[in-house]
Amino acid sequence: MNILGIETACDDTSAAVVRDGHEILSNVIWDQQKVHEKYRGVVPELAARRHTEVITRVIEAALVQANMTYADIDAIGVNAMRGLLRSVVVGVAAAKVIAFARNIPIIGLHHIEGHIYSIIVDHPNIEFPFICLTVSGGHNMLIHVQGHGQYELLGMTLDDAAGEAFDKIAKLLNIGYPGGPIIDRLAKTGNPKAFSFPRPMLNRSTDDFSFSGLKTAVLTCVQQLKKEGSPLPIPDIVASFQQAVIDVLVKKTMNAAIRKGVSTIAVAGGVSANSLLRQTFDQNAARQDMHLYFPQMALCMDNAAMIAALAYYKLKKGETSGLNLDASANAPFGIENE
Repeated sequence: MNILGIETACDDTSAAVVRDGHEILSNVIWDQQKVHEKYRGVVPELAARRHTEVITRVIEAALVQANMTYADIDAIGVNAMRGLLRSVVVGVAAAKVIAFARNIPIIGLHHIEGHIYSIIVDHPNIEFPFICLTVSGGHNMLIHVQGHGQYELLGMTLDDAAGEAFDKIAKLLNIGYPGGPIIDRLAKTGNPKAFSFPRPMLNRSTDDFSFSGLKTAVLTCVQQLKKEGSPLPIPDIVASFQQAVIDVLVKKTMNAAIRKGVSTIAVAGGVSANSLLRQTFDQNAARQDMHLYFPQMALCMDNAAMIAALAYYKLKKGETSGLNLDASANAPFGIENE
């Protein structure tokens, strides 16, 4: 079964064709980084406008890459439930037009659930249950994945997501956008023990996250150094900041897995590309004799392959949406859009 996936949650326009939930035939991603980098953050109106300009070309490129036409597509999966509203609307509208014209099923999906399936499409033999940490610029969640479509939300961010904190610290230090890859690179030359930044909520029993206090601590540190007339040791600052974030993400995820008696951990979302995060999880999982899964780099960012894979499993269970499918900016995880 050939599923066309469409993903426009934020500032990447993506379309993909996936066969039978695991064979990625194409995965085209149109990057808007140059549009937004001068603003050091995503401008929603510009993102939606660019989606509108390129969505048809991206979909057709995915079909060409898969050596297919619209006639070869059996169903369409589209992110309809998380992201910048105007961006999500563009993807949903495109999917509805194709579904109507070809008279094929359309499946409206939740962006966070899509990230879980970036693991499953890449590792189809992963065994349930597992703990999944989804971590990016827009979300931070710990999810007990018990089976296809069976989830227990353990915790989530109470304020900034980790990726958002990376971007804000990069903006504070004026080192570029997006912040994640830049901080990852600069931190390699810094001392992660140079500054003793807080690990918010690290020792609390909750599985929730909070990074606003850490962000404030870095801001206070930078302001104090400037007041003293001291040069900013940027590699040391970002290394110390990054270490604090990773300590929280890893420890909370490991604790949840141990508490739930789960021996498999998966990490998905844009921040899952961070090299130190991967290294630290590798070390901790090995010590606990746990299985660890990351998506390939191309599937860490927002992408349509994960959406197409998820749509396949939904369709197998007979779960489809109508042409009255609506876009939602912030649907709670686990709530279906009828």
